[in-house]
Amino acid sequence: MEHATIPTASRLDLPGRILRTSDTRVVYSVREVARLLSLSLGSTYALVREGQIPARKLGGRWVIPKKRFHDWLNETAEQDNRASEGWA
Repeated sequence: MEHATIPTASRLDLPGRILRTSDTRVVYSVREVARLLSLSLGSTYALVREGQIPARKLGGRWVIPKKRFHDWLNETAEQDNRASEGWA
């Protein structure tokens, strides 16, 4: 019996690829975050180096913990909402 193979994408770093919902990794790459934020790779690295995006350098590679990234993104959105409502 022949089984159909359904291709699944597991990374965001190639055009046309998306992150699987079953992905169990706890970190994003800088390239994945750049794609999620619709930023250039260079701009994303600059924000990471400046500490604007929460990240850690492991060896020679930057990684962004998913939970910290989403917490940061939610907090940034809340700050923007408060500022636009005159709360900041």
